[in-house]
Amino acid sequence: MSGLIPPHGGTLVNRIAAPDRAAELTKEAAGLTRIDLSAKQSCDVEMIGIGAFSPLTGFMGKADFDSVISDMKLADGNIWPIPITLAVAEGVASKGDRVALYAPNGVLQAIMDVEETYAHDTAREATIFFNGAEDDGQHPGAEAVKAEGPVCLAGPIEVVTTCVDPEGPEAFLDQRLTPAQTRAEFEKRGWSTVSAFQTRNPIHRAHEYLCKCAQEITDGILIHPLVGETKPGDIPADVRMKCYTKLIEEYFVDERTMLSVMPAAMRYAGPREAILHALVRKNYGVTHFIVGRDHAGVGSYYGTYDAQNIFDDLDKDNLAIEPLKFEHAAFSKKAQGMVSGKTFPKIDGDQIFLSGTKVREMLSKGERPPGEFTRPEVADILIDWATAGS
Repeated sequence: MSGLIPPHGGTLVNRIAAPDRAAELTKEAAGLTRIDLSAKQSCDVEMIGIGAFSPLTGFMGKADFDSVISDMKLADGNIWPIPITLAVAEGVASKGDRVALYAPNGVLQAIMDVEETYAHDTAREATIFFNGAEDDGQHPGAEAVKAEGPVCLAGPIEVVTTCVDPEGPEAFLDQRLTPAQTRAEFEKRGWSTVSAFQTRNPIHRAHEYLCKCAQEITDGILIHPLVGETKPGDIPADVRMKCYTKLIEEYFVDERTMLSVMPAAMRYAGPREAILHALVRKNYGVTHFIVGRDHAGVGSYYGTYDAQNIFDDLDKDNLAIEPLKFEHAAFSKKAQGMVSGKTFPKIDGDQIFLSGTKVREMLSKGERPPGEFTRPEVADILIDWATAGS
């Protein structure tokens, strides 16, 4: 991995137990306190185990929790924007215990050494979602945190099972590459500079434009959709994957493009989550990370470019990965191509914008959105999904 960007913290973590060790842990689990994980916690276990959350080896202790919230750093000084915690009910476990962590479907996922317990300050953690603005009680990420348990367990984990539902619609085993695997593939392809595109939605023409701009300045691109827990109403991961696969087949250069999934949960934390997404991609071996308009946002909680501006205040040496900051792009009828505020003058009525509500309305009626907004092959996949059962 000498030619690739170093992982965050300098070492790529691997907390996946070898087969013999996993068998031992499975036997031991029968005699341990059982903790049933939420979907978000289960995603976090996988991300820690495969090294995507390097340098974390387990769930955060109080020193890291406090430092992350106040300074966006771990206690050791490495940039980290969002607490990764295991919040449980009172009295579940004590310092010195070993506990068994089970995924929501009942599969044993990991064993954890509890090195610390501390009160979960949910009100303080919820503040990370608002950039200093008043908590209105409606933010899905903040409300999820406030619903979590009052005690956090901290300590390292050993992962028995990474993908806990290999037959599920979000498994994508052929494309569920770990950071070690993407790094190996980048080296195989001779890529030393790699851009990455984070998405939880199908890729429309503006997204495609951003990806191709990034491809012009790096050796290749990793299209890296998030397939962990998302909020109700988001398009299912299996539908999105069909869209990505078809788009790449028809409109991208195969040898310069990779598709792999990231099994993380969405926090909808806007600017802070943009940093997390960048650091995770750094662990996957990515050098340049696309940050578009309102990255990881929800509702109107964040300014249009807050998720880009936040990178300006970070230690560039510790961050290491380069954010690629793009303006809002759209198809211009006059220019007959994709433009942004940096590349083409704004003309009233010239650019083709469609709201998410309008797109969903068209799809549900079996209508393709304009080709200037989305590729017809992608639209047809979405129409099949939107009209299924109607």
